[in-house]
Amino acid sequence: MAVRIGTRAAAAVGGLALLAGLTACGSDSGDGEGAKKSGDPAKNAIAALQLASQSTTKQHSAKVDGTTAMAGMTSTMSGSMDWSNGMRATMNITQSGGGQPGANGKAREARYTPDAMFMNLGDELASSPQGKGKHWMKYDYATLVEKAGPSGKFLKDQMQNTDPSRAVQILIATGKVREVGKEDVRGTKATHYTGVVNVSELAQMQSKDLSKQDLLDLQQQLQQSGMETETIDLWIDGDNLLVKKREQADSSQGKFDATVFYSDYGTQVTVEEPPASDTINFEDVMPQS
Repeated sequence: MAVRIGTRAAAAVGGLALLAGLTACGSDSGDGEGAKKSGDPAKNAIAALQLASQSTTKQHSAKVDGTTAMAGMTSTMSGSMDWSNGMRATMNITQSGGGQPGANGKAREARYTPDAMFMNLGDELASSPQGKGKHWMKYDYATLVEKAGPSGKFLKDQMQNTDPSRAVQILIATGKVREVGKEDVRGTKATHYTGVVNVSELAQMQSKDLSKQDLLDLQQQLQQSGMETETIDLWIDGDNLLVKKREQADSSQGKFDATVFYSDYGTQVTVEEPPASDTINFEDVMPQS
Protein backbone atom coordinates (compact mmCIF):
# COMPACT_ATOMS: atom_id res chain seq x y z
CA MET A 1 0.00 0.00 0.00
CA ALA A 2 2.84 2.39 0.75
CA VAL A 3 4.21 1.95 -2.77
CA ARG A 4 0.84 2.65 -4.32
CA ILE A 5 0.33 5.81 -2.30
CA GLY A 6 3.89 6.85 -2.95
CA THR A 7 3.45 6.47 -6.70
CA ARG A 8 0.29 8.53 -6.63
CA ALA A 9 1.87 11.26 -4.53
CA ALA A 10 5.08 11.38 -6.54
CA ALA A 11 3.11 11.58 -9.79
CA ALA A 12 1.12 14.51 -8.45
CA VAL A 13 4.27 16.40 -7.49
CA GLY A 14 5.80 15.68 -10.88
CA GLY A 15 2.66 16.80 -12.66
CA LEU A 16 2.75 20.29 -11.21
CA ALA A 17 6.50 20.57 -11.61
CA LEU A 18 6.12 19.80 -15.31
CA LEU A 19 3.28 22.26 -15.69
CA ALA A 20 5.25 24.91 -13.88
CA GLY A 21 7.83 24.49 -16.62
CA LEU A 22 10.75 26.88 -16.65
CA THR A 23 9.93 29.01 -13.61
CA ALA A 24 12.07 30.98 -11.22
CA CYS A 25 12.45 34.27 -9.49
CA GLY A 26 12.37 37.12 -12.00
CA SER A 27 13.14 40.82 -11.98
CA ASP A 28 12.58 43.81 -14.20
CA SER A 29 13.94 43.19 -17.67
CA GLY A 30 15.20 46.20 -19.58
CA ASP A 31 14.12 49.79 -19.27
CA GLY A 32 11.62 49.83 -22.13
CA GLU A 33 13.96 51.55 -24.54
CA GLY A 34 14.53 48.27 -26.34
CA ALA A 35 10.90 48.28 -27.46
CA LYS A 36 11.68 50.77 -30.21
CA LYS A 37 11.41 49.18 -33.64
CA SER A 38 14.62 48.38 -35.44
CA GLY A 39 15.32 46.79 -38.78
CA ASP A 40 16.17 43.45 -37.15
CA PRO A 41 13.09 41.22 -36.54
CA ALA A 42 14.94 39.20 -33.88
CA LYS A 43 15.91 42.35 -31.97
CA ASN A 44 12.33 43.60 -32.18
CA ALA A 45 11.06 40.29 -30.80
CA ILE A 46 13.57 40.35 -27.95
CA ALA A 47 12.65 43.95 -27.11
CA ALA A 48 8.98 43.00 -26.97
CA LEU A 49 9.74 40.06 -24.69
CA GLN A 50 11.77 42.28 -22.38
CA LEU A 51 8.67 44.39 -21.82
CA ALA A 52 6.61 41.23 -21.33
CA SER A 53 9.04 39.91 -18.73
CA GLN A 54 8.93 43.20 -16.83
CA SER A 55 5.14 43.51 -16.95
CA THR A 56 4.43 39.88 -16.08
CA THR A 57 6.81 39.82 -13.13
CA LYS A 58 5.34 43.00 -11.63
CA GLN A 59 1.84 41.52 -11.48
CA HIS A 60 2.82 38.99 -8.75
CA SER A 61 -0.23 36.71 -9.16
CA ALA A 62 -2.58 35.13 -11.70
CA LYS A 63 -5.07 32.37 -12.35
CA VAL A 64 -3.54 29.45 -14.21
CA ASP A 65 -4.67 26.29 -15.94
CA GLY A 66 -2.88 23.90 -18.19
CA THR A 67 -2.13 20.42 -19.45
CA THR A 68 1.04 18.33 -19.60
CA ALA A 69 1.46 15.15 -21.63
CA MET A 70 4.47 12.89 -21.09
CA ALA A 71 5.21 9.17 -21.10
CA GLY A 72 1.60 8.34 -21.95
CA MET A 73 0.24 10.26 -18.97
CA THR A 74 -1.76 13.46 -19.12
CA SER A 75 -1.86 15.90 -16.19
CA THR A 76 -4.17 18.89 -15.95
CA MET A 77 -4.21 21.64 -13.36
CA SER A 78 -6.24 24.71 -12.56
CA GLY A 79 -6.05 27.25 -9.78
CA SER A 80 -4.31 30.46 -8.80
CA MET A 81 -0.82 31.34 -7.66
CA ASP A 82 1.09 34.24 -6.14
CA TRP A 83 4.84 34.46 -6.78
CA SER A 84 5.56 37.74 -4.97
CA ASN A 85 7.45 36.08 -2.11
CA GLY A 86 7.93 32.41 -2.87
CA MET A 87 5.01 30.50 -4.31
CA ARG A 88 1.63 30.41 -2.66
CA ALA A 89 -0.95 28.52 -4.67
CA THR A 90 -4.10 26.45 -4.61
CA MET A 91 -4.51 23.91 -7.41
CA ASN A 92 -6.67 21.04 -8.54
CA ILE A 93 -4.58 18.40 -10.30
CA THR A 94 -5.96 15.52 -12.37
CA GLN A 95 -3.94 12.74 -14.00
CA SER A 96 -4.86 9.94 -16.39
CA GLY A 97 -3.04 7.26 -18.40
CA GLY A 98 0.56 6.19 -18.21
CA GLY A 99 -0.14 3.09 -16.16
CA GLN A 100 0.28 4.96 -12.86
CA PRO A 101 -2.01 3.92 -9.96
CA GLY A 102 -2.80 7.54 -9.13
CA ALA A 103 -3.60 8.50 -12.71
CA ASN A 104 -7.29 7.65 -12.46
CA GLY A 105 -8.84 10.90 -13.65
CA LYS A 106 -9.76 12.01 -10.14
CA ALA A 107 -9.04 15.61 -9.19
CA ARG A 108 -6.74 16.16 -6.21
CA GLU A 109 -6.42 19.40 -4.28
CA ALA A 110 -2.91 20.76 -3.75
CA ARG A 111 -1.81 23.72 -1.66
CA TYR A 112 1.57 25.40 -1.83
CA THR A 113 3.36 27.60 0.67
CA PRO A 114 6.93 28.94 0.43
CA ASP A 115 8.13 26.00 2.54
CA ALA A 116 5.98 23.01 1.62
CA MET A 117 3.46 21.38 -0.68
CA PHE A 118 0.30 19.67 0.65
CA MET A 119 -1.61 17.09 -1.41
CA ASN A 120 -5.04 15.76 -0.46
CA LEU A 121 -4.85 11.99 -1.12
CA GLY A 122 -8.26 11.36 0.38
CA ASP A 123 -9.59 8.22 1.96
CA GLU A 124 -7.03 6.03 0.20
CA LEU A 125 -4.33 7.54 2.38
CA ALA A 126 -6.49 7.85 5.47
CA SER A 127 -7.64 4.22 5.37
CA SER A 128 -4.13 2.81 4.91
CA PRO A 129 -1.97 1.70 7.85
CA GLN A 130 0.63 4.29 6.83
CA GLY A 131 -1.90 7.10 6.60
CA LYS A 132 -3.08 6.76 10.20
CA GLY A 133 -6.46 8.28 9.39
CA LYS A 134 -5.02 11.41 7.76
CA HIS A 135 -5.97 12.74 4.33
CA TRP A 136 -3.22 15.26 3.52
CA MET A 137 0.39 14.47 2.62
CA LYS A 138 2.98 17.16 3.35
CA TYR A 139 6.14 17.54 1.25
CA ASP A 140 8.55 19.79 3.09
CA TYR A 141 11.01 21.25 0.57
CA ALA A 142 13.98 21.08 2.91
CA THR A 143 13.27 17.40 3.53
CA LEU A 144 12.91 16.78 -0.21
CA VAL A 145 16.44 18.09 -0.68
CA GLU A 146 17.70 15.80 2.07
CA LYS A 147 15.88 12.72 0.71
CA ALA A 148 16.05 13.30 -3.06
CA GLY A 149 19.35 15.14 -3.51
CA PRO A 150 19.73 17.19 -6.71
CA SER A 151 16.20 16.49 -7.95
CA GLY A 152 14.81 17.61 -4.60
CA LYS A 153 16.92 20.75 -4.71
CA PHE A 154 15.57 21.56 -8.15
CA LEU A 155 11.97 21.09 -7.02
CA LYS A 156 12.58 23.23 -3.95
CA ASP A 157 13.97 26.00 -6.14
CA GLN A 158 11.00 25.68 -8.51
CA MET A 159 8.46 25.97 -5.74
CA GLN A 160 10.14 28.72 -3.74
CA ASN A 161 11.06 30.96 -6.69
CA THR A 162 8.15 30.96 -9.08
CA ASP A 163 7.51 33.51 -11.79
CA PRO A 164 5.90 32.73 -15.16
CA SER A 165 8.26 35.18 -16.86
CA ARG A 166 11.09 32.62 -16.53
CA ALA A 167 10.29 31.17 -19.96
CA VAL A 168 10.30 34.69 -21.38
CA GLN A 169 13.74 35.29 -19.90
CA ILE A 170 15.06 32.02 -21.30
CA LEU A 171 14.00 32.97 -24.83
CA ILE A 172 15.59 36.40 -24.43
CA ALA A 173 18.83 34.71 -23.35
CA THR A 174 18.93 32.54 -26.48
CA GLY A 175 18.89 35.61 -28.73
CA LYS A 176 17.10 33.44 -31.32
CA VAL A 177 13.46 34.29 -30.87
CA ARG A 178 11.10 35.27 -33.69
CA GLU A 179 7.58 36.62 -33.99
CA VAL A 180 5.10 34.21 -35.55
CA GLY A 181 2.14 36.58 -35.86
CA LYS A 182 -1.07 37.75 -34.22
CA GLU A 183 -3.40 35.09 -32.84
CA ASP A 184 -6.47 34.74 -30.65
CA VAL A 185 -5.98 33.22 -27.19
CA ARG A 186 -9.35 32.56 -25.57
CA GLY A 187 -10.80 35.74 -27.00
CA THR A 188 -7.73 37.88 -26.34
CA LYS A 189 -5.56 39.17 -29.18
CA ALA A 190 -1.96 38.17 -28.59
CA THR A 191 1.37 38.11 -30.39
CA HIS A 192 2.94 34.68 -30.79
CA TYR A 193 6.70 34.30 -30.32
CA THR A 194 8.76 31.14 -30.67
CA GLY A 195 12.30 29.97 -30.10
CA VAL A 196 14.35 26.82 -29.61
CA VAL A 197 16.55 26.36 -26.55
CA ASN A 198 19.63 24.24 -27.15
CA VAL A 199 20.15 22.54 -23.80
CA SER A 200 23.90 22.14 -24.28
CA GLU A 201 24.23 25.92 -24.67
CA LEU A 202 22.17 26.97 -21.64
CA ALA A 203 25.04 27.44 -19.21
CA GLN A 204 26.85 29.71 -21.69
CA MET A 205 23.91 32.05 -22.26
CA GLN A 206 23.97 35.65 -21.06
CA SER A 207 21.01 37.01 -19.11
CA LYS A 208 20.29 40.01 -16.89
CA ASP A 209 17.67 38.03 -14.97
CA LEU A 210 19.13 34.52 -14.74
CA SER A 211 22.36 33.80 -12.93
CA LYS A 212 25.00 31.47 -14.29
CA GLN A 213 24.02 28.99 -11.57
CA ASP A 214 20.34 29.24 -12.61
CA LEU A 215 21.26 28.34 -16.17
CA LEU A 216 23.68 25.60 -15.15
CA ASP A 217 21.13 23.98 -12.82
CA LEU A 218 18.48 24.11 -15.54
CA GLN A 219 20.90 22.66 -18.08
CA GLN A 220 21.72 19.73 -15.79
CA GLN A 221 18.07 19.05 -15.02
CA LEU A 222 17.07 18.99 -18.69
CA GLN A 223 20.06 16.88 -19.69
CA GLN A 224 19.19 14.34 -17.00
CA SER A 225 15.75 14.03 -18.56
CA GLY A 226 17.35 13.30 -21.93
CA MET A 227 16.36 16.59 -23.56
CA GLU A 228 18.65 18.09 -26.20
CA THR A 229 16.44 20.97 -27.34
CA GLU A 230 13.22 22.54 -26.14
CA THR A 231 10.83 24.60 -28.20
CA ILE A 232 9.15 27.42 -26.29
CA ASP A 233 6.14 29.28 -27.67
CA LEU A 234 4.80 32.37 -25.90
CA TRP A 235 1.72 34.49 -26.48
CA ILE A 236 1.84 38.08 -25.18
CA ASP A 237 -1.28 40.27 -25.01
CA GLY A 238 -1.70 43.99 -25.62
CA ASP A 239 -0.78 44.77 -22.01
CA ASN A 240 2.57 43.01 -22.43
CA LEU A 241 1.42 40.11 -20.25
CA LEU A 242 2.06 36.43 -20.85
CA VAL A 243 -1.30 34.75 -21.55
CA LYS A 244 -0.15 31.38 -22.90
CA LYS A 245 3.00 29.28 -22.82
CA ARG A 246 3.73 26.02 -24.59
CA GLU A 247 6.88 23.92 -24.16
CA GLN A 248 7.74 20.88 -26.27
CA ALA A 249 10.70 18.51 -26.20
CA ASP A 250 11.77 14.92 -26.70
CA SER A 251 13.06 13.26 -23.55
CA SER A 252 14.21 9.84 -22.42
CA GLN A 253 10.62 9.20 -21.29
CA GLY A 254 9.06 10.25 -24.58
CA LYS A 255 7.62 13.46 -25.94
CA PHE A 256 7.00 16.24 -23.44
CA ASP A 257 4.26 18.76 -24.29
CA ALA A 258 3.03 21.30 -21.73
CA THR A 259 0.67 24.24 -22.21
CA VAL A 260 -0.27 26.76 -19.51
CA PHE A 261 -2.73 29.67 -19.72
CA TYR A 262 -2.48 32.76 -17.49
CA SER A 263 -5.36 35.12 -16.77
CA ASP A 264 -6.76 37.51 -14.16
CA TYR A 265 -3.37 38.95 -13.23
CA GLY A 266 -3.39 40.53 -9.78
CA THR A 267 -5.97 38.07 -8.45
CA GLN A 268 -6.12 37.62 -4.69
CA VAL A 269 -4.58 34.32 -3.57
CA THR A 270 -5.22 32.95 -0.09
CA VAL A 271 -3.62 29.69 0.99
CA GLU A 272 -4.22 27.97 4.32
CA GLU A 273 -2.25 24.95 5.44
CA PRO A 274 -4.43 21.89 6.07
CA PRO A 275 -5.02 21.07 9.75
CA ALA A 276 -1.97 19.47 11.31
CA SER A 277 -4.27 16.86 12.82
CA ASP A 278 -5.20 15.70 9.28
CA THR A 279 -1.68 15.87 7.78
CA ILE A 280 1.18 13.37 7.61
CA ASN A 281 4.72 13.92 6.34
CA PHE A 282 5.67 12.09 3.16
CA GLU A 283 8.89 10.76 4.72
CA ASP A 284 6.83 9.05 7.43
CA VAL A 285 4.79 7.21 4.82
CA MET A 286 7.66 6.55 2.41
CA PRO A 287 10.76 6.34 4.65
CA GLN A 288 12.84 4.71 1.90
CA SER A 289 12.08 7.29 -0.82
